Amino acid sequence: MTTTIAIVLDGLLYAAWLFLVAVGLTLVYGVMRILNVAHGSLYALGAYVAAWAVQLWFANRLPAAAGLLLLPLAALLVGVVAGTAIERGVLRFTYGRHELVLLLVTYALFLILEDLVKLVFGVDPCFAYQPYGLLGVVRIGRLPYSLYDLVLIGLAVVVGLSVWLWLEKTRSGRLLLAVIHDREMAMAMGIDVGRLFTVTFAAGATLAALGGALAAPRISVVPGIGVEVIVLAFAVVATGGLGSVPGAMIGSLVVGLVRAVAVHLLPQVELFVIYAVMAAVLAVRPQGLFARAEVRRI
Repeated sequence: MTTTIAIVLDGLLYAAWLFLVAVGLTLVYGVMRILNVAHGSLYALGAYVAAWAVQLWFANRLPAAAGLLLLPLAALLVGVVAGTAIERGVLRFTYGRHELVLLLVTYALFLILEDLVKLVFGVDPCFAYQPYGLLGVVRIGRLPYSLYDLVLIGLAVVVGLSVWLWLEKTRSGRLLLAVIHDREMAMAMGIDVGRLFTVTFAAGATLAALGGALAAPRISVVPGIGVEVIVLAFAVVATGGLGSVPGAMIGSLVVGLVRAVAVHLLPQVELFVIYAVMAAVLAVRPQGLFARAEVRRI
């Protein structure tokens, strides 16, 4: 029973972290048709900015509880500033090009941002562990778990519901859905697609940065963390279906739980099992589990 509880909780925690990163990637692809490789660098930038802010906050002995608010604020800052700058400064000049061109452009941005992070923050590890212990520890069965980890699972649920409500229940969300289903018809109906692109990319960047900011207290923030994240995020969205928010959620749960089983029962296949699941899904459903229907033009 203890092993089962550990597998479920570890799987949910890993899935929550994956979902926070993958949902932004799939949102950008669904609306803009951009497979954004630079998403990993935005994650790393969120982690670095959050770690820097936390170090500065606690070094000046400011109220500890308020330090938790620095994490989402750092993510929002990175998403709005960096996301808007990338979309307005680079990507808008590439719209209408082939998807492969857009992929190469975002890969170039990824390489530039990786070096920029090293230039600004250096190559030494950054530690922002203080928020991790602020909420204390709770025992589930015989296992002690940090409340921070459980809050992270809850935040992933809140983010998922918020994105769904935004897309389904608000005017701007319905406009986004119109662009997703048929961009040309949306433009013909007078929808400002350019503005929606900016909002979407900034939202996706914020979600990527939020994943990095919330992970910062749990990890050592070092150069290269964006590389691992973008590969895992691609595995999740490919499993769930590119452009599908429910697909990102289910893909994250599948990958998280399968990885947790491997870690606890067969650790030597941990790195292999994630991609094995992706390959198995794509062999049966090449578009992923929840891929949306494509518009067929004749």
